[in-house]
Formats: sequence, C-alpha cells, structure tokens
Amino acid sequence: MFVVTGATGNVGRALVQILMADGEQVTATSRGISEADMPEGVRRRTADLTDPESLRPVFDGADALFLQNGGPSAHLLSPRDILDVAKAGGVERVVLLSSQGVATRPESGSHGGVARAIEDAVRESGLEWTILRPGGFHSNAYAWAEPVRTRRAVAAPFADVPLPTVDPWDIAEVAAAALREDGHHGRVHELTGPSLTTPRQRAEAIGHALGEPVRFIEQTRDEARAEMVRFMPEPVVETTLTILGEPTPAEQRVSPDVEHVLGRPPRAFADWARENVAAFR
Repeated sequence: MFVVTGATGNVGRALVQILMADGEQVTATSRGISEADMPEGVRRRTADLTDPESLRPVFDGADALFLQNGGPSAHLLSPRDILDVAKAGGVERVVLLSSQGVATRPESGSHGGVARAIEDAVRESGLEWTILRPGGFHSNAYAWAEPVRTRRAVAAPFADVPLPTVDPWDIAEVAAAALREDGHHGRVHELTGPSLTTPRQRAEAIGHALGEPVRFIEQTRDEARAEMVRFMPEPVVETTLTILGEPTPAEQRVSPDVEHVLGRPPRAFADWARENVAAFR
C-alpha cells in the first residue's frame, strides 16, 4: 500500500490518480481531505504532517510513502518523527518532494535550509529513499486564472526572464516510478520542463489555448512583492523574487531526469495550458 501525503495538492492529487489507475492500494492524506477530493476506492485519512502522532493510523500497513515537504509549513515539521512513525507502520521506501532550492539557494532559510534538513532526515532514516527536486511548476500559472477569466490579462514581474517550469503530472509520474520500481534508491532527480519559457511566453500560451489574446502587464519587483506577501512569508517572497528575476545557471538548466525516468520528454507549458484551459475560460 502507498501513502500519499499532500494528496489534495497539485502533485499529490495527480499521484493518487496515477496509482489508482494502475490498480494500486492508496491511502491519501491531508489536513482537509474530503470524499469529493479523491477517486472512488481511495482510503482517505485526515492527518497533519505537523503532528506526527496523527499519522499513525495513516501509515498502518503501508509499504511506501510519498512525503510532501510541507510547503509553507515546512519549518513546522519534525521530519525525523514523521519517518519514525512511518517505519513503525511498516513503510520501507520513501519518496520526498523537495525543492531545487536545496542545491541552488543553500543560503536561503526557506528554500535551502529547511528543505535541506528534511532531506537529511530522509537520508538518515534507514529507509530506501529517493528525493525529487523540481523548480517552478507550470501550475503556478493558476494564480493568473481570475484576471485571465475576467480581463484577459496577466500581471507578473520579470516578463522576459526564462525558467524551465515543470508539469506537476510529470513530477507525479516520476514519484510513482520511484515508489514502485527498484533503481531509484539513493538518487536525487532534478525535475524541469523541456525548455525555458518566460512569463510573457506563458501568458501567450494561455491565450493560444483560449483562442483569444491575453495581455501581459509587467509588474515592478515592488508591485509583485506587495501581492505575494499577502499569502507568503516575507523571506520566502524575497527568495522567490530573486529566483524569478535573477536565476542562477543551475536554475535555468533543463534537466534530462524526467525523460530518463519516464522514457519520454517532459510536457511543455503549452501542453499544460491546453489541458487546463478550463480554469482560464
């Protein structure tokens, strides 16, 4: 049995669908999971990664664990306690969704330090482990859904700075492979899309999917910061803006790892936009 934490998120939800479509037994968990969130046949359990004891019934009888790194709540996790509870429940293999920032922003407390501590706990857990390090997600463009729907416009900073964003479905497929197949133990997979795209190009791709132009409005860094601090801690905002505006060569590198694991190229942003165009109509 596979346990998927963060099962209502972009990657976790896709992973549950992939595993269930292949006939696997899946326990899906998150703090607010409901029957409507999951396909029929999924074992649903409400639990909180910040409370390892709440995970004991979740891990009971499980073989492998997909561990989401906590996102904005990552600094509140006790990863060694989570992994101890997982081992007590029978888990032998863990796949961690980490962050590219562990390697590219080690000086950042939010992107590097906290995520690194979680990675270290996984490496030292005694379990078979695989670490996934994606950069930006295609699905970050969901933040543009409301202005695209209502005004056919997108406002974002750094209009022409490119990054190789990745489809969450590709991350989920790599996670499924690492959970089920041998040969991934002790490996770190860097996950990107197939090419560099800019915010302006991503807005154009959404427009092409809609069949209507989407106007791009370039924000200043200060304008973007003012929006982002409404839903992100300020240190995270500052590091994120630096990645978006002044990416390192490593952050702009297109990784071959998705294709190596899946035997096919990763999905382009334009593919994601076509598949998810309903969110922007």
